[in-house]
Parts: sequence; structure tokens; C-alpha cells
Amino acid sequence: MSSYVPLTVSEVVEDVRQAVEIGITMVHLHARDPETGEPTYRAEVYAEMIEGIRRFAPDLVICVSLSGRTFKEFEKRSAPLQLTGYLKPDMGSLTLSSLNFNRETSTSEPAMIKALASEMKRRCILVEMEAFDSGMVNYAHYLQRNSLIEPPHYFNLILGNIACAQANLLHSGLMVNDLPPDSYWSFGGVGEFQLRMNALAIAMGGGVRVGLEDNIWYDQPRTRLASNLDLLQRIFNLAKYNGREVMKPAELRTILNLESGHGKYGRVFKTTDV
Repeated sequence: MSSYVPLTVSEVVEDVRQAVEIGITMVHLHARDPETGEPTYRAEVYAEMIEGIRRFAPDLVICVSLSGRTFKEFEKRSAPLQLTGYLKPDMGSLTLSSLNFNRETSTSEPAMIKALASEMKRRCILVEMEAFDSGMVNYAHYLQRNSLIEPPHYFNLILGNIACAQANLLHSGLMVNDLPPDSYWSFGGVGEFQLRMNALAIAMGGGVRVGLEDNIWYDQPRTRLASNLDLLQRIFNLAKYNGREVMKPAELRTILNLESGHGKYGRVFKTTDV
């Protein structure tokens, strides 16, 4: 749908390099098969991207997609979590329920959600929780009660999807209000609602999720396709007008109890004295 979407490993790495020059805190990666251009779960493709990115941004927080939109088996969805050492991701995405988009479904059954959360806990990888409505936020409380996730938490709250929470003050406020204690959050918006939710996040003191996964247009009338860099630069302008600075990766690593980067990645492992 857009020629600006990076497909190959080299295109993704170059997109991230330019974004790092503008200034970003973390990156959420999707991998595609080098032959077909279709989404892939293969760890070796993620490894190539991560290796390329860490050559110029050794402390950038990297999150890999564990999406249920294309792949349903645990072995496939968890494949990127098996990377180790310099290639280990800091975070893995986890949508907290199944949901419908306009034309397709993203499936995440309770057993799958719990299995992925457990695997990330076992491998000291932070869960990047994606919530599209208040019910998904409530499910995060369930995961915490069952010791599958531990604070501090990170949430992407994504509003404006046709079958989920709508992009307005009431829905967004309720979701933020219901988050577990010690949670950090960003707003994302689907399609035409991306800019609205990004601007609201900046005004509310939250983080911003922005990029072509959620929206490919620069303007609401859909006359101009956007690049990731177009969308990112606009966020920087909005942040400047609101007197907010974009957080450095090192600060986020401290806040979320992540390793320091520069060769050490994932969540800091802590033992409890009894």
C-alpha cells in the first residue's frame, strides 16, 4: 500500500539509522521473508536486523514483534525470543487478547498469551504489552496476579480500531487510569487517529508510539503518503512546542530495569533473598 514501508533487512536498518539521527528511545521491529516480502517469524532475519542496528545504536531499546496476525503456533511466535548475547531483544510485543481489524483478525488465545509471557520472563525479556481496550488492560492485572509479569511494566495503548477503544479522552483516560502500578505507557492511534493520540500523549506526559504499522498517511484527507521519518519529525516538533524532550534510551533502560546495552540486553535478572 506504500512504497515507504521498509521490507528488506537493509531497508529496515537504514530507516532505524535515520530515526536514531533524529532521536528515538526504542524501536519495534517486524521481519519479512527476503524472498517473498511476506511477514516472517524466523529468528535469523530478526538477528540480521538487530545486528545491523546495534552497530550504530548499541544502547537503543529493541522490541521484536510476536504478532498473532499471521502466525498461530507458539514455536513460531516465540522464535525471536531465542536470540542470545549481542542479538538478544530487550522486549517482545504481546497483544493482551484477540481482536478484529477491518478485514482480518489477530488471534491471541489465553494459553498463548500466558505461554509467551512465561517465556519472556524465563529469558529475562521485558513484555511490551499492547492493549486496544480496557479489557486488555484488565488482563494485564490477571497476568500480574499469576506472576507471569512483574513491574515495572511498559504498555502501548492503541486506540481508534473499529472493534476496540475509540480515540477519545474518555476511553484513553480510562485505560491509563486502570493500568497496574509502576506502569509506563505510550499512546498509538490507528489510521487517521494516530496524530490525535500522539498529540494527546505528549500533552498528558506519556510516550508516543508512531510509525507505518498503524498509519501510512501524513494527512487526514489521505493525499500524501508518509515515511516513518516524516511521522517521527512531526512528533519532535510537537514535543518541542510542548516543552518536552525525547527520552534517551539509557534513561528508559534505567526506568524499565533493562540491561545497560553495549553488549548486555534484556531485563536485569534479580534474585530475592528469603
